[in-house]
Amino acid sequence: MLLTNGSCRKKTSTSLRFAFVFLCLVIGPWSRAQQSSLSSTDPASLSQPVSGATNSALRSGGNLADSLPSDRGQYWEEYDIRTYTQHLSNEARPEQAIIDWILRETGTDAWFGEPFGVLQANKNVLRVYHTAAMHQVVKKIYERFVNGTIEPQVFGLRIVTITNPNWRTRAIAWMKSVLVQSPGVQGWLMSKENNAMLLAMLRGRNDFREVQAVDIVLFNGQSQTLEQSRVKAYLKEYQKNEQGWPPYLPVNAELQEGYRMQISPLLDTENRTVDVVLNCSIDQIEQLNNINVELPLATGQIQVAPIAVPQLSSWRLHERFQWPTDQVLVLSCGVVAAPGNEAQSLLGSGTGKPLSRLLSPSSGDRADALLFIEYKGNANTHLPSQPTSSPTAPQTATNSISRGRY
Repeated sequence: MLLTNGSCRKKTSTSLRFAFVFLCLVIGPWSRAQQSSLSSTDPASLSQPVSGATNSALRSGGNLADSLPSDRGQYWEEYDIRTYTQHLSNEARPEQAIIDWILRETGTDAWFGEPFGVLQANKNVLRVYHTAAMHQVVKKIYERFVNGTIEPQVFGLRIVTITNPNWRTRAIAWMKSVLVQSPGVQGWLMSKENNAMLLAMLRGRNDFREVQAVDIVLFNGQSQTLEQSRVKAYLKEYQKNEQGWPPYLPVNAELQEGYRMQISPLLDTENRTVDVVLNCSIDQIEQLNNINVELPLATGQIQVAPIAVPQLSSWRLHERFQWPTDQVLVLSCGVVAAPGNEAQSLLGSGTGKPLSRLLSPSSGDRADALLFIEYKGNANTHLPSQPTSSPTAPQTATNSISRGRY
């Protein structure tokens, strides 16, 4: 028997109502049971990663070290550094020196590449997660801090210039050459007795100038910076005036010239050898070259106006040296811009112009600059000698945390 369209729609509607009632009766109780189960679950368990899921971070629970990558046999170890840091209460972050020296020894790639590693420290503990070989390198640096000297140490710095580099003719037999990576820089080691002979020989020359002789007191591994700078303004260019008059406005610029040296020494546990990281820079304005430029005017005429083009001389040294503490390191910066002789100090004096001995006048003089570095011993038994500069000399000597790293 054929059914009409109306009867078909009626039966279909009835079937849908029965299906809907059935789903409510079956799914409703099950849903309420699931909600009850979730509400009684420990909230901490909700933060655990789902098995098989990707890009999920461990947020709570468990030992973090157990979850770190260990494909190369990395393991976690904490080193007590309080023996060192408790003696540097005046330093904001004394532990940073340990981090810096570890990075100088290992390089930064070892901690930001493969295998996975962690290096972190506070004033109490140094935390390291890496391979056994890397832990051995870290321990050697760590022991130089915690088992080495905790007393302040004295290092002597002396800067001299010789106009003619032929001083090497007699001195070469007293010195032993050392490898230097910086272009144009030479290095030698000599005994303290030969160093005294060399200085006596140099002082007998007419072209000898002693720019600075100073003793610096440092804690083992820490850094200290000596710097002095001055700003020199000059007329750089002209800019068109949008308001009409005057037609052009002068644009002034500034250049900073001066001297900066950062030294960071690290003695071994027996004070027999020392590693020193030097970061030195000199920026000097030799002269300002004055020229005239032509500026077109709206009337079709040309206005001639002067500007200055600076002539600069710069020198850089950033390197690490190691030598026995009973010897003296001598570095030649090569024939560079020669310090003048108007003031009494590298950093100026009360009567002379600041930096006038460091920075030469605009004559373009050149000289061989020599840097002597000598370890002098414990500051408690070796009082630093008075520097050659005037007591009123404006000197900047500040402890700083190394960010150049290496």
